[in-house]
Amino acid sequence: MVAHLLGYHLPAFPGSTWIPPVLGTIIFVYGGTPFLKGGWTELKSRQPGMMLLIAMAITVAFVASWVTTLGLGGFDLDFWWELALLVTIMLLGHWLEMRSLGAASSALDALAALLPDEAEKVIDGTTRTVAISKLVVDDVVLVRAGARVPADGTILDGSAEFDEAMITGESRPVFRDTGDKVVAGTVATDNTVRIRVEATGGDTALAGIQRMVADAQESSSRAQALADRAAALLFWFALISALITAVVWTIIGSPDDAVVRTVTVLVIACPHALGLAIPLVIAISTERAAKSGVLIKDRMALERMRAIDVVLFDKTGTLTEGAHAVTGVAAAVGVTEGELLALAAAAEA
Repeated sequence: MVAHLLGYHLPAFPGSTWIPPVLGTIIFVYGGTPFLKGGWTELKSRQPGMMLLIAMAITVAFVASWVTTLGLGGFDLDFWWELALLVTIMLLGHWLEMRSLGAASSALDALAALLPDEAEKVIDGTTRTVAISKLVVDDVVLVRAGARVPADGTILDGSAEFDEAMITGESRPVFRDTGDKVVAGTVATDNTVRIRVEATGGDTALAGIQRMVADAQESSSRAQALADRAAALLFWFALISALITAVVWTIIGSPDDAVVRTVTVLVIACPHALGLAIPLVIAISTERAAKSGVLIKDRMALERMRAIDVVLFDKTGTLTEGAHAVTGVAAAVGVTEGELLALAAAAEA
């Protein structure tokens, strides 16, 4: 088709007719696997969507093209070009979506890094280093100054100031005494304490935060939900349209045309733009937000931000603009405010 439009002839040599089928089969098997698997999952869950629509289109194009290549039935259904284009464009959209999710997963990696790999378990008055996965409820662990708490628990012996910024956002250490609860991932900044374990693994507060972040990353935007709904409707529309096409052309008395047009309907019904545009928008919006220091917990929330007029801030400490300014000067005896400002400005410069 492209050669015809541009007015040139493709070079022909022995075996050249097998180039499209061979390359097309490789593209279908390798590039089409994510869509075939996704389509099968949607089919089993009885929730047709974008993956099933793409899988149906590329499978029909693949089978029809091989039927034509092998000369079966006398059909002219050469869709190798359309198959390659369809798989490539949809793979680009799928890759963009996965890339944006992969970039967001760094938040989960940062949370996982808050937990130590090992803990000092107290056994009969002595300590033994064990993996935190071996800890159980009611174990007693020793947390030294500067070390992270391996599991949620209660302080049995000692007191210390704990850096709980990862939980509360409070930048200043918080004093915890015997009987107080501490959270996995926080840091004992100045003293050594003994802690009785009360929650491990998936039951810790940190694990709850990880689940929340993971759920947020898997959340879909309204545009994505709309695209999935449109794809589901389009799947049934394409299927019903193809059946009507087959029936009408068969009744008219042209079964060959019925097959050609039915296959054509199924192939061209796949929404190239829908599979590419939505992931592209998500990737760009997530990336721009991240560059501006905005952590998106829910994509739907990001879309709703456009309708917000008033924001209520609830935060420990002081809410600042990030643009410091001198609001007052208190000079010692014998120094004028002007001299003090000059010295301060010189030091800053």
